[in-house]
Amino acid sequence: MRATIWGCRGSIATPGPATLRYGGNTSCVEVRSAAGDVLILDAGTGLRPLGVELMRDLPARIDVLLTHLHVDHLEGLGFFAPLWASDVELHIWGPRSTVRPLSHRIEHYFSPPLFPVGLGEGTARLEFHDAPEGEWMIGGVRVTSQPILHPGATVGYRLEEQGRSLAYVTDHEPALASDLATTPFGWVSGAALAFGADVLIHDAQYTAEEYGTKVGWGHSSVDQVVTFATRAKADQLLLFHHDPSHDDDAMDAIVAHARETAGGALGRCAAATEGVTLDIGPSSWR
Repeated sequence: MRATIWGCRGSIATPGPATLRYGGNTSCVEVRSAAGDVLILDAGTGLRPLGVELMRDLPARIDVLLTHLHVDHLEGLGFFAPLWASDVELHIWGPRSTVRPLSHRIEHYFSPPLFPVGLGEGTARLEFHDAPEGEWMIGGVRVTSQPILHPGATVGYRLEEQGRSLAYVTDHEPALASDLATTPFGWVSGAALAFGADVLIHDAQYTAEEYGTKVGWGHSSVDQVVTFATRAKADQLLLFHHDPSHDDDAMDAIVAHARETAGGALGRCAAATEGVTLDIGPSSWR
């Protein structure tokens, strides 16, 4: 598998000179399997430039895996060029609700007065699916989804192919329900998704000082995430969902702090950066 970061900012897009190095688009990660399957994790504003790129050699099928339906993880969908292409199957997966189908919940946002046109006006062959709690296959990729701690229905994902694994656990606050240092790790939210992952992409929106005033907002501090990743025995940790107030210099300091905190417990620790591509495997970052 190969993963490319198209958006790693949290809450709201932050374009501008202060975020050039790490990027300002909201959550979107493209995953390509060895067999050519195209899976997309979340549909933030990074989905728009990804869609432009995909139109150069349009796949017959694209799967979009949504962690949840907060706007910063959904707003790119209406600007996703393949949605308006007639020769593609577009499968959208997301958290189950007992109240309304996934399609209805997404269409609530993509309808007037919030959006000028509905998703049903796109020409792609569009299918919606509730993400199963457990494992299923998309092409040659084994996908696992499980509920994680965040306001509203939210899931995390684990993708596996040929013995390699990527865990995508963003918008996650496991410390809200557990002492991350002492609770048996199997009881911690997201543990099964993250355990032993070659690459763990995890929400790290706040510094420890910021987190003190934002408990319950659904996001983690950098220190909490380092503890979580270490106990998960992840090889590489990629900090994700950067706070809109954190410019490039602030992100440099956050990465330095995370590496110092981790010591030698992780094979690699870095912050997600737009344009970075990862060949999923031990220490295979470029």
